[in-house]
Amino acid sequence: MKFFLDTANVEEIREYQELGIVDGVTTNPTLLAKEKHRGDFRDVVKEICSIVDGPVNAEVIGESHGQMFEEGMKLARLHENIVVKIPMTVEGMKTVHALHREGIHTNVTLIFTANQALIAAKAGARYVSPFIGRLDDISHFGVELIRDIVTIYGNYGIETECLAASLRSPTHVVDCATAGAHIATMPFAVLEKMFRHPLTDKGIAQFLKDWETTGAKI
Repeated sequence: MKFFLDTANVEEIREYQELGIVDGVTTNPTLLAKEKHRGDFRDVVKEICSIVDGPVNAEVIGESHGQMFEEGMKLARLHENIVVKIPMTVEGMKTVHALHREGIHTNVTLIFTANQALIAAKAGARYVSPFIGRLDDISHFGVELIRDIVTIYGNYGIETECLAASLRSPTHVVDCATAGAHIATMPFAVLEKMFRHPLTDKGIAQFLKDWETTGAKI
C-alpha cells in the first residue's frame, strides 16, 4: 500500500518525506485555505512537488466542463507529477475523459458508491477517492466500499487505483489495507499515531533503564 499525506502544510510534508514513507500528497481547497497561504496557491503546489517525488493532487474548483478542463490544463503544466482532482459529477466525468485524452492523470474525488467508482474508471481516471470517514459518519461501513471497488476493478483488470480518503484513525488505515486499497491518504495526525504504541514506549524505557545499570558506554 502507498501512503499519501493529505495536507497542504509544507513542513509536515518535508518532515515525513525524510523518512522515505510518503509516496505522494493530496491537497484540496479546504486544506490550502486552512494553511492561510498568501499569494498564488500554485506556488505552494509547486513547492510540494519539489519535495515529494510522487503524485501531487491539486483540485479544480470550477463546476462546468469548460472551467474544469481549463483549470486542469493549467495545473498539469505546473509539474509533471501533478494529478488533477475532479469531483464526481457528469461535468466532471467529461473533464476526466478529456484530460485522459491529453495524457493527464486525474483523481475523481467525493466517491461514495461503487457505481461512481466504476463510472470514473471508465471515463479514464487514474485514481478514485472513496471517502471512508464520511460514510462512517452516516452509519455506513465505509471500508466495505473499498472492498467492493477493489473487487470490481480486479474482476475486469481495471488499472485505476483505489485511493482511500477521509481516514480518521490508524484503524481506518489497517481496515483499508486489509480490504485491498492501493493507496491510503491521511492527515499528518493519523500517520503520526501509526508510529505509537504504549508497549513500545514502555519497552524502550525499560531497555534504557536496564542499560544504565551496566554502566557501559557505546
